[in-house]
Amino acid sequence: MPGRLGLLVNPTSGRNTGARVGSEALTLLRAAGVDVLDLSAPDAAGALARGRAAVADRAVDALVVVGGDGMVHLGANLCAATDVPLGIVAAGTGNDIARELGLPVRDAAMSVDRILTGATRRVDAARHTTPSGETRWFVGVLAAGFDAVVNERANQWRWPKGPMRYNLAILRELPVFRAIPYVLELDGRRLETEAMLVAVGNGPAYGGGMRITPDASFDDGLLDVLVLNRISTPEFLRVFPTVFRGTHTSHPAVEVHRAREVRLEARGIVSYADGERFAPLPMTVQAVPAALTVLA
Repeated sequence: MPGRLGLLVNPTSGRNTGARVGSEALTLLRAAGVDVLDLSAPDAAGALARGRAAVADRAVDALVVVGGDGMVHLGANLCAATDVPLGIVAAGTGNDIARELGLPVRDAAMSVDRILTGATRRVDAARHTTPSGETRWFVGVLAAGFDAVVNERANQWRWPKGPMRYNLAILRELPVFRAIPYVLELDGRRLETEAMLVAVGNGPAYGGGMRITPDASFDDGLLDVLVLNRISTPEFLRVFPTVFRGTHTSHPAVEVHRAREVRLEARGIVSYADGERFAPLPMTVQAVPAALTVLA
């Protein structure tokens, strides 16, 4: 059993499922005799600050996040490159990272049971250093094409809430979207193309089961880089649904590369990682083997 746990809950995850699952997880942990420090805050910035202070001060022996991929992303940015393990109680809408790690989804009792065993798994994480010197991490997939453009548009709207906002953003973006000129450097190898999608996968899936980089592994020390080269809008609409099965990689316009270091250049693109707004291009990401310890 781990020692003192820090707990970060996103109550709005999974259409407010996070609040219920988080409360249940806290009750179960304390009933099992675990010393739990509740680090939850009204917003992500506050949660990040409280979590960062707890990890830096060694006030906790492990950190547990309750929510979706966004909370896993937050937890990874607190625990990567430290000896503090990350526990995950998946309570979001997509939960792609937890699912691909073989963890329970929306089941507080099973999640707590995994945490209490204290068993750990080392996984890779992808690292980006901003121009100001800040280190940022992601665990799942970084989106830097049409999907990122849709996210950026949807996040400018306050209404509607939930998945419908993204569906409307797709409908708004499709008629005006054109292939984006990219320059990619993959372990120093330069590639220039015009593409609809560019995704960098440390893990296989994003967006609630879309297996965009289906062969990506959390523990191979490499990033899978998927490029969907320029195709027509009707063909794009035909190919896109096959992402849920991971069969899109057989399309002739799709290329998949593997590299330890990836540099992406394109004008006007803001990348999203683990579903969170991450960094504008140009940017460089590196696979860091075994950077994160997960309670699994």
